[in-house]
Amino acid sequence: MEPIEPIPDEIPAPLSVLLENHRAFLGYLTRQVGDRELAEDILQDAFTKVMERPEIAPIDEGVVPWFYRMLRNATIDQFRRRGAASRAAEAFSRELETHFTPEPEVEAEICKCVSRLAGTLKPEYAEALDAIDIRGNAVKAFAQQHGLSASNAGVRVYRAREALKKRVTEACGTCADHGCRDCNCRTRR
Repeated sequence: MEPIEPIPDEIPAPLSVLLENHRAFLGYLTRQVGDRELAEDILQDAFTKVMERPEIAPIDEGVVPWFYRMLRNATIDQFRRRGAASRAAEAFSRELETHFTPEPEVEAEICKCVSRLAGTLKPEYAEALDAIDIRGNAVKAFAQQHGLSASNAGVRVYRAREALKKRVTEACGTCADHGCRDCNCRTRR
């Protein structure tokens, strides 16, 4: 465990100016993102960056306009992340629309093969697939149990399915392209 550094007696001047403008920054971010909690998170992250590396604050320009630019960039990054999560959730939704159920005997064989391959994925991917696809939990419930937003959980499930699809294709070859109806992956093991 690393020793805890003492809090300095004096706050550096640039940070002091930023702290004085906290309410204005929070108001700006709340208007930009439309969510006070998200605005608080973005502002906290920005303050943390400046506290950890006060040398990033410019010397030759005003610290407040610079910090507003930093907040604007953080907001843009947040919207980009949300957009990526939204696109992944939409792809997942399209995938569900084309899903079909095989006959019971075929499903049992597929399940054994796919379960074995799912065990080779990252633990968080295997856990998501087990909870949602095997046990039938809702994505929203899975998200709440794991402290994730529903969109982040949807992205995790989407990525887990893509990783599993890749593993099935690697293990089963063209059999995977045809829905594993005539599975011959036992001969490839």
